Amino acid sequence: MDRSRRAFIKTLGLGVSAAALPAWVTRCRTAGTLPNIVLILADDMGYSDVGCYGGEIRTPNIDRLARGGLRFTDFYNSARCCPSRASLLTGLYPHQAGVGGMMNDAGRDGYRGDLNHGCLTIAQALKPAGYASYAVGKWHVTRFWNGEGPKHNWPLQRGFDRYFGSINGGGNYFSPNGLIRDNEMLERPAGDFYYTDAITDHAVRFIQDHQTQQAGRPFFLYCAYTAPHFPLHARTDDIDAYKGHFDAGWDILRRERYRRMKHMGLIRSNWALSPRDSRVPPWEEADYKDWELRRMEVYAAQVERMDQGIGRIVAELERTHTLDNSLIFFLSDNGGCAERITESWRDWLINGPLKVGQNLPPGAPPVRMFNDPRYMPGGPDTFQSCGIPWANVSNTPFRLYKHFGHHGGVLTPFIVHWPARVEARGEFRHQPGHLIDIMPTCLDAAGVSFPQEHSGHPLLPLEGRSLLPAFDGHPIQRDALFFDHEGNRSVLEGRWKLVALRNRPWELYDLDADKTELHDLAAVEPDHVERMARMWEEWARRARVLPRPGD
Repeated sequence: MDRSRRAFIKTLGLGVSAAALPAWVTRCRTAGTLPNIVLILADDMGYSDVGCYGGEIRTPNIDRLARGGLRFTDFYNSARCCPSRASLLTGLYPHQAGVGGMMNDAGRDGYRGDLNHGCLTIAQALKPAGYASYAVGKWHVTRFWNGEGPKHNWPLQRGFDRYFGSINGGGNYFSPNGLIRDNEMLERPAGDFYYTDAITDHAVRFIQDHQTQQAGRPFFLYCAYTAPHFPLHARTDDIDAYKGHFDAGWDILRRERYRRMKHMGLIRSNWALSPRDSRVPPWEEADYKDWELRRMEVYAAQVERMDQGIGRIVAELERTHTLDNSLIFFLSDNGGCAERITESWRDWLINGPLKVGQNLPPGAPPVRMFNDPRYMPGGPDTFQSCGIPWANVSNTPFRLYKHFGHHGGVLTPFIVHWPARVEARGEFRHQPGHLIDIMPTCLDAAGVSFPQEHSGHPLLPLEGRSLLPAFDGHPIQRDALFFDHEGNRSVLEGRWKLVALRNRPWELYDLDADKTELHDLAAVEPDHVERMARMWEEWARRARVLPRPGD
């Protein structure tokens, strides 16, 4: 037996005692076959974009995972990229981890823009079970991104053994600024570079190297794509493949997605399709149709290229005979994004972390950075977004978008694939789940207990619940789920959801009858509103949401 194998088996004794372990984990440890864990995260992708959730975008590899595993219909995120990542990685609500807002220090413990010492990442927590850990793609849980400040919250300092990606929130897909390998910044790439492919390349390489160097040792791979987050950048051939695909326009496409979702069983027939956003004209009256179609064609090309990358990762697991005992998750960090790139963004885009238009190759044209119909999106000299009309399609059948607590902002597709453990194939799970549940699920699968302290710092207890019972069709026991992002807030308790826009009154919805949140019952159910509002207030003070910066 080689040294790495002996060291690995020795580490399996750490964590919880054998008597406390589920029989599944005890068998795995005895056989040295703890599951690999592969966590794949899309960026700004809506609930209904992929094929297995009703979309018309080609996603055969994601759909394959759904057919061979489970689809959750009620899985929740934290409404925005960095809070969602903080919650996913730590098993806490984002404010508890220090990332309740964006990547700046707003002067309150919940809003530091930097993971705090009261939390661990999944990679750190899996170490007692002997896991190697690798991360690729978007990190976005520290405000120190450019190498000039501290690196205490970069991936290698947070439990990962290898890393390739961007510490900041995103940027040009063809020549991104601020790429990192391990702890070192790289030169801005040029030539035939496309970031989605580079993320996949490194994920596959990490799996290959692991199997060559540490075969038999389990690994955790965190693969955080930036696709399909703006800017709308895709390879020309991928864009051309969608020519004509969306010509029916957003109204018909939303209705077709809604019909497919009902037929699949994702949504109930009594849940009405939310109206088209009032700021969006009927497709027949839309201006600049060629430009509008191009926006969606590029977005779809970004999603399909990501799907192809996921197919390559799965193929590598198959090649190394590890797919069956790999626990794979696929989800998105928030709902579809309705943000419009306008002139008001100029200073942030040029002088902020993305540095759009700076340090481009000699002779490169100026960046056409705003949502302007004179400039067709897709190429490296553009910086545009889908905007409200297509985000409204992405979030079919729900209301609102990324940033908000309504379902268009906080519901995500969530797929689980683990053939060695999950007997069901192609089934739905309707138990509500949340990003806070991913850490406990990983630890449960690995037979690891969560410690009370780390490196002398007390740790907050995990907020989530293991989803392993749901894999077998059993309910997840919890009192409620809570949400807040920049004052957009909600609480989910059983069939009831209390939700409000920033500085607006509470709304109340019966999700059994009205999951698309069209019939506000606050006026006729004041007792529910009062009780659930108190629940949210108590949670918000406990979870460092309140007091807010400036209070």
